[in-house]
Amino acid sequence: MTKRTNILLITTDQQHFSALGAVNPKIDTPNIDRLCRNGTRFDKAYCPAPTCTPSRSSIITGLYPSQHGAWTIGCKLDETIPTIGNSLSQHGYATGLIGKAHFQPLAGDSLEKQPLLRDIPFWREFNGPFYGFEHVELVRNHADESHVGQHYAAWLEDKGLTDWPDYFQPLPGDDASKAPARAPDAPYWARKDRNWQLPQELHYTPWIGERSVAFLEKAKTEGKPFFLWTSFPDPHPPYTVPEPWASMYDPQDMEPGEVVPGEHDLNAPHFAKTQEPDPDFASWHDPHEAHGCDSHLYPKDELKKDMAAYYGMMSFLDQEVGRILDYLDAEGLTEDTLIVFTTDHGHFLGQHGLVAKGPFHYEDMLRIPFIVSWPGRVPEGHVSKAIQSLLDLTPTFLEVTGLGPAPELQGVSQLQTWLGTGPDARSFAICENRHNPVMPHVTTYIEDRFKISVYRTEEHGELFDLEEDPKEIKNLWHDPESQSLKTQMLLRMMQGVQCSEPLKSPRVAQA
Repeated sequence: MTKRTNILLITTDQQHFSALGAVNPKIDTPNIDRLCRNGTRFDKAYCPAPTCTPSRSSIITGLYPSQHGAWTIGCKLDETIPTIGNSLSQHGYATGLIGKAHFQPLAGDSLEKQPLLRDIPFWREFNGPFYGFEHVELVRNHADESHVGQHYAAWLEDKGLTDWPDYFQPLPGDDASKAPARAPDAPYWARKDRNWQLPQELHYTPWIGERSVAFLEKAKTEGKPFFLWTSFPDPHPPYTVPEPWASMYDPQDMEPGEVVPGEHDLNAPHFAKTQEPDPDFASWHDPHEAHGCDSHLYPKDELKKDMAAYYGMMSFLDQEVGRILDYLDAEGLTEDTLIVFTTDHGHFLGQHGLVAKGPFHYEDMLRIPFIVSWPGRVPEGHVSKAIQSLLDLTPTFLEVTGLGPAPELQGVSQLQTWLGTGPDARSFAICENRHNPVMPHVTTYIEDRFKISVYRTEEHGELFDLEEDPKEIKNLWHDPESQSLKTQMLLRMMQGVQCSEPLKSPRVAQA
């Protein structure tokens, strides 16, 4: 019997494309850099949506959020929608998801809500199936957020930390005496002390590394090929991390981005509002708050401290990436394993005067790190400009395992592009943002050189020349000399949307 290819998907959460040692000497990520040396780094990779649930749901379905239905956070991905986990489980793969899922909201009909999150007896008995993954071990919080529990909390209890709720932001009745103090009059993710008192060995990052290796060991023992999604919740804010990672980077060495005076004069009104101390976003906040629709004014010294903690979180999880890679090497599994490293969407660290995330479709938010390693197959030490989308992971994995192609999906197989044996699989990427029903929906179309963003209800938009203006300072939307380019881009964008329509039912007759 021909040996089947293993697949390891490693993701972070809200990682800026520059938070990688291979492209940024200010950050130390030796194990992720090792993947770059052993494989190909794709510099033009994009998310299908700049928030967690829609992007993560696209990873496992190969569909845009407007098609799979989980169009923003706070929505639930329909559990009947076919996923890559379903396909590979049905064909003999050991399928696992270790870490963050976020396919479901913090309320309603959800496994990812309180008080169920803290029903430890339930989680000790439940390990799947969950969205096609036959084995799951989950964590829902970022850093010290209150929505903590699931398999991670059960593990904490097994480690003897019975007072684990004290280390997280409080629910009613919680002590939370060991949780980092919230910074007064600051965004929800800000902490007065970036040093989290939770011991590093009890952080969810080494838990994910440990449990990922345990899953791989079990699959090896059973003689099964595996598909494992190792899903780290970091470096998503809040910006707090245990020592020694909290003090690994000196804030004074950090160089956050900045707003260029006057740049937002050319943009839609909500960009400039972020630079006001108390902007009126009320009309966009109903019925739910829209992330990023608030003031982004924030002291630069505090942002430097946040950035140092953000880098510390990346170096911490890089250590656990190394643990997993070392296991594959030691067990002789590396050569038979396709490894993809990426994130769900990007992040702002001061660029354009913005912090965290929001409806601002700059490269910082949409462009993502993306590395593919497969010894002897994917070119080593190579950097490619071939456009990638998270939408393409499912169809590519299906082809790698012999189950593709999948014409009902909107993603395309990137296999030949990854192998360096064929032309680029796509000439554009599309990113949807429907984060709030009241906020103007925005869709962005990106090519090698140009990108354009269109709002559902607004006459404003963005048009950037990424070659002449890589930092996206000059919006060409209203530029008289760029109106012909805008017309061409709008046409190509419409054609790109049409090309992406899923044709789920084959035509079998004339009528």
